[in-house]
Amino acid sequence: MEWKDYEEVTKHIYETLGKNNGVEIECFGNKCSVKGKSEVNHQIDVLTKHSDGIHTYKTAIECKYWDKNINKDIIMKVAEIVEDTGLNKGIIVSKLGFTPDAIKFAKYRNIGLVELRELTEKDWEGRLKTIVVNINMLLPELTGLDLIVSEDIKSDLVDNMTRVELLEVQLKNGEKVPFETYVNDFTAELSKKNENEEFTKVFKCKDANFTYTPTQEKIKIQGFKLTGHLKIAKSKMEIKGEDHVWLIMKSIFEDKTYTISKDGKIKKRED
Repeated sequence: MEWKDYEEVTKHIYETLGKNNGVEIECFGNKCSVKGKSEVNHQIDVLTKHSDGIHTYKTAIECKYWDKNINKDIIMKVAEIVEDTGLNKGIIVSKLGFTPDAIKFAKYRNIGLVELRELTEKDWEGRLKTIVVNINMLLPELTGLDLIVSEDIKSDLVDNMTRVELLEVQLKNGEKVPFETYVNDFTAELSKKNENEEFTKVFKCKDANFTYTPTQEKIKIQGFKLTGHLKIAKSKMEIKGEDHVWLIMKSIFEDKTYTISKDGKIKKRED
């Protein structure tokens, strides 16, 4: 993640969590600034606002995507900006947390402190991180199809591979039955057999036509025989917690924790 991405994620979190309470994002990024009583423009990473119908309250959020703890000097800087601009609240969001002095001074100056970071191994202690499921399934496999025909019948069917759903049996009475119907009936019985046990079933349909539906190529049949067996299919399914939980957000003074997924979903975490 780059620092700009960090600002974007922070904005998304406060925008999402604040929706139900009427909190809106007034501005964020390089173009977001507030002029203070000192006539100095202060750049604000994320500026939120909400109203109680009478007054409008604004909060400056400072994002620190630093590879070190935030010290009290940063707290003092944000506190001065809040005072100079007349904003109602200041919050500092940090990747790696805060020094003890910073926490003490922030509490004294009413500056909110938030950790927003990727999860560490410690965060997963006592929680399910990864699920691995090995599955062995017995699956029916069709191994043979033999058409029952008279010796004097010639086939119009082209010797080629095709899909089951493109085949059809046209019965003597004119009814058209998808070949897949017979296959499903066969595999339902096959599923009850033992592993690798060969199973055969004959379907009788006198004077029917076995048809390839796209071209209407056909052959007259008296029935057909299906052969198959059950085979073992091995599968491994792995569900990683990291795929669902990307960031963790902890509010130092409010004792609230949220998890954020990569698709932007935010969930309150009960520890």
